This record gives sequence, structure tokens and C-alpha cells, in this order.
Amino acid sequence: MTASTPRRILMHANDNVAIVVNDGGLPAGTVFEDGLTLVEGVPQGHKVALTAIPQGAPILRYNVIIGRAVRDIPQGSWVAEQLIEMPPARELDNLPIATVPAPAMEPLEGYTFQGFRNEDGSVGTRNILAITTTVQCVSGVVEFAVKRIKAELLPRYPNVDDVVGLEHTYGCGVAIEAPGANIPIRTIHNISKNPNFGGQAMVVSLGCEKLQPTRLFPANSIQIRRKDESIATEPPVVCLQDNGHVGFMSMVDSIMQTAEAQLEVLNRRQRVTCPASDLVVGVQCGGSDAFSGVTANPAVGFATDLLVRAGATVMFSEVTEVRDGIDQLTSRAVNADVAEAMIREMAWYDAYLTRGGVDRSANTTPGNKKGGLSNIVEKAMGSIVKSGSVPISGVVSPGEKATTKGLLYTATPASDFICGTLQLAAGMNVHVFTTGRGTPYGLAEVPVVKVATRDDLARRWHDLMDVNAGRIATGEATIESVGWELFQLLLDVASGKKTWAEHWKLHNALVLFNPAPVT
Repeated sequence: MTASTPRRILMHANDNVAIVVNDGGLPAGTVFEDGLTLVEGVPQGHKVALTAIPQGAPILRYNVIIGRAVRDIPQGSWVAEQLIEMPPARELDNLPIATVPAPAMEPLEGYTFQGFRNEDGSVGTRNILAITTTVQCVSGVVEFAVKRIKAELLPRYPNVDDVVGLEHTYGCGVAIEAPGANIPIRTIHNISKNPNFGGQAMVVSLGCEKLQPTRLFPANSIQIRRKDESIATEPPVVCLQDNGHVGFMSMVDSIMQTAEAQLEVLNRRQRVTCPASDLVVGVQCGGSDAFSGVTANPAVGFATDLLVRAGATVMFSEVTEVRDGIDQLTSRAVNADVAEAMIREMAWYDAYLTRGGVDRSANTTPGNKKGGLSNIVEKAMGSIVKSGSVPISGVVSPGEKATTKGLLYTATPASDFICGTLQLAAGMNVHVFTTGRGTPYGLAEVPVVKVATRDDLARRWHDLMDVNAGRIATGEATIESVGWELFQLLLDVASGKKTWAEHWKLHNALVLFNPAPVT
């Protein structure tokens, strides 16, 4: 089959639409091998009607009703977004609870990576000095100091990979006692304890902010190893409003002196052989298209199953991108408690969106639609497959730290930046990010492996995408082969291999989820 041969992908035998594979789409008059003829041009990734679909009839993809036809749609037509009436959200009662038996899968043994073992048992894939900020006011000073630390100090500590200032827009001017205010606070707290920081986070405070260091780190909530190998139960704090600071450079000097003490401790750390079970992998999609649920996300789902079989932890997220498949998730829960926890997270987010005057349909972007995703129902079906087929063993609320292994639902908004931030708080030490439209997304705190859904994107962005899952759509590879490729790449990246985002130092800002009022 040549590249010019008309190709389409059908997700389920019951579907009455399929998506066009060919780069650039197909023109009117194109005839497929089975005789189906296009009555109009259909862009790549968009849906073609396989049969005539009467007005009001269901439109099926993934064997799921993604909407109903707003008018008669002839066979061979482009089933565009405006022809589909989106169905209402599935109610959150009478859902199947833990009804799907766990698939028979043999444990994967013998897979290892070279990581940094922490005293609490967690493992870092990078060895980074994190400088936590308690308020956005200090971010400029920290940024200035970090540049000097990297230029003047870091070269003397070759075992330390980087120095990162944890900048955010929180800490003052907020209703810090309001319901929901605990979410950003615990997010900052838990990010500061991410395995990639080795428990050595230091703090820069202004002094007058609402989020005081003692509130962010209550007594004994963190342990710091000093240069003399003794253990401190509070992180070192540099307060810019201290009377001892006379002039800007004295603030910077204090930060650098404290950082140097932390660098000396971190530099003594060495990579050691760790089992694959020490991986904590966050999976996410952004800039999604119709191929996301065909190529990249199914390959990630296959890798998810491999990781869980190896004893690792995998987190999938994005509430609005799984909400329309909630029945698929509750049925895969290991027990009723996990299913009910997922339902509670969905109900909380439904109420949150209602307060904001929107619903789940606000999720889809112009890029999603240009890439062939007509609505959030269709997008959700392709997003869920990142979770693979293993049982869901736990639920992590926004900002909380994961405490169990296996496949976890980590509740986050679908925003790429907020999702990544919350997965960092949950303990992620390596990140997988799939994209169809393309995004240069990256994080300074954890390596991000980027997976392209289409050949065209992988070719054009050859030095930004780490894996090309588009080969699945063209028949050059299988979901299984790309899943194994990703699994092995994750072990290599966890051992120190740089991703393209790391190579170019592409770092998106941390974005906290703060549902509480701003005063």
C-alpha cells in the first residue's frame, strides 16, 4: 500500500464513522478499496460517514455515541463538528462498580534503571536542587540567584543536574483560610518533596506573605540532610525582609550560601541500580487530535500495562477528559472505595465548573477541532486509553502525594500546565506527554518524554518529539511495538538519557490549581 492509497481507520466494527489517515486529507471523488466514495473533501484526522446517517441518529466512534446527527448525513460525507449534537454527560449514579475482572498478566521482572535512592525510599531520576518560594514576590530575586548559582557554583558539583526555582503565583492576596485553599498549599509542599529533589529543598520567603514557611512546612514535615550528615527537620529558609539584608546583593549572597550547602550534600549522591517498580510515571496529552486515541495514547496505554506489571506507579489525570467515560473507569476500580473516590472527584469538578458558568464542553480547543476531535465525548474516549487495561488501584486528590503503587487516577484539571504541576506534587519522577497538534511543553523538575501521534508532526518537529507513534496509523509499527519502545525509553531516560525538551531546556512554568477566592 503506497502513501497515496486512500486510508481510513475504524475504531470498532459497530462505528458508522472512520477517520482519514492520509497527510493533507482526501479530495471529493476519492474511492476507497471497498468502493466507499467521498462526496466531499475530508481533512486528515476528520470523520467520514461510512453509511447514510439520518437526522437524529447516533454517530458512533469507539462504539460510543459521540453525538447525534443534526441533519441527514449522506454516505461518504465529511462528518464535521457542526453536524454533531453533543450528548449530555453521563449521570454519576447507577454506575458499574468494580465489575471488570483484572486481566491475566504475568509480572515483568528484571527491568531496572539507574536512579538516585532517597532516604524515604523514593527514587529520583534527576538530582536537582530545588529552591521553593513561599510567595511570587520573591521570584525575581530567586531567578537572579539561580542564574548565578548555575554559572558560579553548579560546575563545581558535577553530580547535581540542575538548580530550579519553584516559581508560582501564590502566597499572598489570597483567601488562605477559604475552602479549597489547602489545594495550592499542599501542592507546593509536596512538589518541594519530589523525589528528583532528594529531600533537600530550600526555601526563599519574603517575610510578610500569608503563606509563611512554617505553614508550608509544619514541624517535622520534611527532613534535610546537612553538610555534616546530621538531619534537620525543617528546611533552610532565606527571608528577604530580615534586618540583616542590606541591599539586593546581600539577599542574593544569602541564597547562594544556603544553596552551596545543599549542593554539597546533593553532590555526594550517586546513581544506583533500582527496579522498574521505583518509577512514578505521569501520563498526559495536550494539543490532542483524532489520532491521539488511535496511535500515541493506545501505545502509552500498552506501556502503562507493562509498567504496572513491573510494579511501577502510573498516574493518569484530566477530569474533563475522562468524565464522559466514567463508567469505564468505575468498572475497572479494584474495589468500591476506589470507584466511589473517582465519583466524588467527578462530582466536585462538576460543581466547580457549574460555579464558573461553564460545562465540560469548554475543554476542547480550536486545535483539537482542527485535528478532527468534534467534542469532549470523542476526545475523552481517546484520552482514557492512556490508562491501559490494568485495574485502577487508587485515587489521588489535587495536590496530594500518591501513597500506593499501580495505576492511579490523579484528579487534575485538563490544563497541561496545571496537570503537570499536580502530577509533580503526587510524586512523578518521569513524565509522558502525547501530542497531535504539537507542543514544545517541558518541565524543569522532571524529564518529559514527548510522543507524536502523526508521521507529519514527527517529521516536522523531529528535534522535539522523542517517539513517533504515527507509524501505527501507517502500518509501519504496532501499538505493542511502540509501547515496548516507550517502556524501554522510559528506563533509559530515568537513568539519565536526556529528552529533547531537556536538550533544548524547554521549561514551562508551574501553575497551581487554586479554586479558592483571590482577595
